[in-house]
Amino acid sequence: MTTPRAGDLVQVTRAASVQFINPIMFRVIRVLDWITYDGWIWLDGYQLDAKGEAVARRSIFVQPAGLVVQRRTAPVPVGQQRRSRSPQRR
Repeated sequence: MTTPRAGDLVQVTRAASVQFINPIMFRVIRVLDWITYDGWIWLDGYQLDAKGEAVARRSIFVQPAGLVVQRRTAPVPVGQQRRSRSPQRR
C-alpha cells in the first residue's frame, strides 16, 4: 500500500494497529509530517459511521501496509491545481 492521500477512504483494522480491534472507516484529511518510527504514519481525518457520516475527528497512528483502501481520491489533472489567490503584479 502506498501512503494515503487527502480524501481517501480507508478501513483501519488490527493489521494497521493493535488498537483497532474493531475496524473503523476513516476519511483522510492529511498525512501528518510528525516524526515517527519507520513504517508508521500519523493520519488526520474523520471516523465514519455505517452511513458514511463523520462522527469524530481523529489523528491516528498506523502502519500504511495494514490499511485497506475502499476508495482512492482521483489525482488532480495538471493545470487544474489550486492557484495562488495573491494579486497579479504588472
